[in-house]
Amino acid sequence: MSDEVLVERRGAVQIITLNRPEAKNALNSAVAEGIAAAIDELDEDDELRVGVLTGAGGTFCSGMDLKAFLRGESPVVPGRGLGGLTLRPPRKPLIGAVEGWAVAGGFELLLACDMVVASATAHLGVPEVKRALVAGAGAALLLTQRIPQAIALELLLTGDPISAERAATLGLVNRVTAEGHALDEAVALASTIAANGPLAVAITKDIARNASDWTATERWDKQAELMEPVFTSEDAREGASAFAEKRPPVWKGR
Repeated sequence: MSDEVLVERRGAVQIITLNRPEAKNALNSAVAEGIAAAIDELDEDDELRVGVLTGAGGTFCSGMDLKAFLRGESPVVPGRGLGGLTLRPPRKPLIGAVEGWAVAGGFELLLACDMVVASATAHLGVPEVKRALVAGAGAALLLTQRIPQAIALELLLTGDPISAERAATLGLVNRVTAEGHALDEAVALASTIAANGPLAVAITKDIARNASDWTATERWDKQAELMEPVFTSEDAREGASAFAEKRPPVWKGR
């Protein structure tokens, strides 16, 4: 892991920090590969339950590093997408914690997250059209699925950013905090999720994320197929036992 992406643990929560504050945490190849490696660690380590993605220096991410791009670098990891994330998000929940600006590719990283916590002074947007580009790392494809089409088109076609409060009203942001507190609030949210059964959390995310791609005739069967290992797991028995015995559960992830 390079110094351009920092990874730490707070209990069962992994914190991934984009660490190029001098470049507004713009995405270059090192950052993309660092995020991809961190996501692999999140999914492979049973002690980690939830990830939080944030940026250093009061900015989340300003998008692709155009200077690095001109040098021939790519912020896309093959098979993983922009920032090593947009095409293949983690199996476990990922929360974006936003201070300052999350624009262009930085905004598209947030669309790959499952939840977003932003400070009141944060701004989000997709200014690609202002540079004669297309928001091709997820915004043009996904934004109309997340918010009303007319509003999504306004954001995509004007390129103008919106405030965290406006983003929360639209449903793009879960929680708005005072400036400087987005990471702490995101970790608190992640810790609440991490206290739940890890198998159930991962499968619930899988169903919720993918159900829209299933036809009406197949969705119940697909859900049942995914759920069956959860209901026959040791954790399911532990959850029932802990409830009956009025004690905290001890999850094993199996």
